[in-house]
Amino acid sequence: MVEHARDCYPEEACGLLAGYPDGRLTKAYPLTNIAHSAVNYVIDPSEHFGALRDAESKGWELVGVFHSHTHSPAYPSSTDVALAVEPDWLYVLVGMERIDTLSVRGFRIRDCRITEKTLSFEAHS
Repeated sequence: MVEHARDCYPEEACGLLAGYPDGRLTKAYPLTNIAHSAVNYVIDPSEHFGALRDAESKGWELVGVFHSHTHSPAYPSSTDVALAVEPDWLYVLVGMERIDTLSVRGFRIRDCRITEKTLSFEAHS
């Protein structure tokens, strides 16, 4: 996610997250932001379908989305909250307010309420 955010800068990066219903994430799918914007993202629909197909072929589900904030902290904006239509999804943000020190935070957004979720990462080769 962080590498994708850096690669897409100054545009917002975006992608989908796959995993298990218990909350374990298995894969981040870096996808194309067809809005090509520094303040908004729209996931390419054909890539969305490809990620869904790949996840399901492995017995996973799409369980979240990630995107970057190119000039602000890793915290949901009012637009993020308004567009959060999947109440059980994890919304991960990569904050790029300081390009040398990025932050990654996860949230649940239900009924316009934001709840931060603790993220932990394991390296896999």
